[in-house]
Amino acid sequence: MKIGYPCIHTEIGCKASSGFRLASYSKDRLIETVQRNLDCLEKILLFNLKHKIFFFRISSDLVPFASHPICTYDWQAHFSKQLKNIGNFIKKHDMRISMHPDQFVLINAKDKRIVKNSIRELAYHCQVLDLMMLDETAKIQIHVGGLYGDKVASVDRFIRVYKALPLDMKKRLAIENDDYKYSVQDCIDIHKKINVPVIFDSLHHDCLNNGESYREALKICSKTWTKKDGIPIIDYSTQDKTKRKGAHTLSIDIRHFKAFIKEIKGIDCDIMLEIKDKQKSASRALEVLRVKDKIRRLLVER
Repeated sequence: MKIGYPCIHTEIGCKASSGFRLASYSKDRLIETVQRNLDCLEKILLFNLKHKIFFFRISSDLVPFASHPICTYDWQAHFSKQLKNIGNFIKKHDMRISMHPDQFVLINAKDKRIVKNSIRELAYHCQVLDLMMLDETAKIQIHVGGLYGDKVASVDRFIRVYKALPLDMKKRLAIENDDYKYSVQDCIDIHKKINVPVIFDSLHHDCLNNGESYREALKICSKTWTKKDGIPIIDYSTQDKTKRKGAHTLSIDIRHFKAFIKEIKGIDCDIMLEIKDKQKSASRALEVLRVKDKIRRLLVER
């Protein structure tokens, strides 16, 4: 089981997701920004290695405006060596990487322009992971999308567009249950038609479910993952009680996390902590797992 956090390190002193306004776009500005982002990503991965955090979600903003028509510079060639080196570091230390495009990526949209732009954005994400030479266990997770007043038709559009995507893109994609539109069961129904892996999101499941326990839902989702897809991924968080339903908590609730780990015992998975203090909660979660493992070993020795 790998524990991870998404995109940003709150204390390292840099961001691997810095950007600039579209009006400020230039080739030199792009090169400067991407170089800064990649250098910071290397620092984050080094920190994670030192602290035994082996799962990380790379920011979609690694290359600003990469899928926008304004970006005509061949950033892929310019940064290919550094991206390959980052990928080698990830593979050498058996790290898991994922990406999660922003919610404007909607391949089931009724507007064909939005679908086209969404596919361009997915292609950019694939390029990043391909240039790192990571296998298809490095997933790009997306939401099913909108309801548009007709859930059945919206699911049908998702399936139709997904089927038409390039194979190299489809092999990286995974869908997740969301907090008010598409439940685990909805995602499973889609999986049955196109074999896309399903990521289990625990907080979204709290918001929208069909009565399944965490364990029941995770077992169903785990069965959608093949050997090539790698170990199933979970997004884990709890509700911020001061904010709207579905808002992620600031810091890990250790009592809830311990109960969650106990409930899913025996189900292999990698856990992405969608918690706002990032690496801090990841380190606390790892300590819980280390203590549990120590107790288990002591009991076995007896």
